[in-house]
Amino acid sequence: MQTAPWESELTASLKEEFGDAITEFSSYLGQNFLVARPGAAIPILQSLKDNHGFDYLVDITAVHWPKRDEQFDLIYVVYSFARNERIRIKVKLKEGDRPETAVDVHLTADWLEREVFDMFGIEFEGHPNMKRILMPDEWQGHPLRKEVSILGMDNNWVQQNLGIESGQ
Repeated sequence: MQTAPWESELTASLKEEFGDAITEFSSYLGQNFLVARPGAAIPILQSLKDNHGFDYLVDITAVHWPKRDEQFDLIYVVYSFARNERIRIKVKLKEGDRPETAVDVHLTADWLEREVFDMFGIEFEGHPNMKRILMPDEWQGHPLRKEVSILGMDNNWVQQNLGIESGQ
């Protein structure tokens, strides 16, 4: 991925406020993102909302990189209607890391964090209702992790609850 440095008044302000808690400011195809240390994500989200007009949490997602020490990229996407600008905040996590919930900053984080938990198994510290949201409660595993075989995805549940073979 060929990225370019992202420099602006906003990045200067964030550098001043957060120092080395933000390790990178980059742009890819006009999409701006920053990479933050895990403990900095929530304060950065709060600052972007309170001080810079990024008041809409669009999404929280993750990417699983099983061969890396930090196996997950946790990605927050925020938007400013006033600026018509979107920013992605990426945090690298190790297996078992429990990032702080963003629910106190953005209520929309409630369901978004539950989806990340359901699909990747990342649990958010302090979340008010950390349980599955898409998959059945009895489902084994987290389907968007790369070690999960799409062909063998909880065939027992499918047979027991739907009475059919998976069909994969």
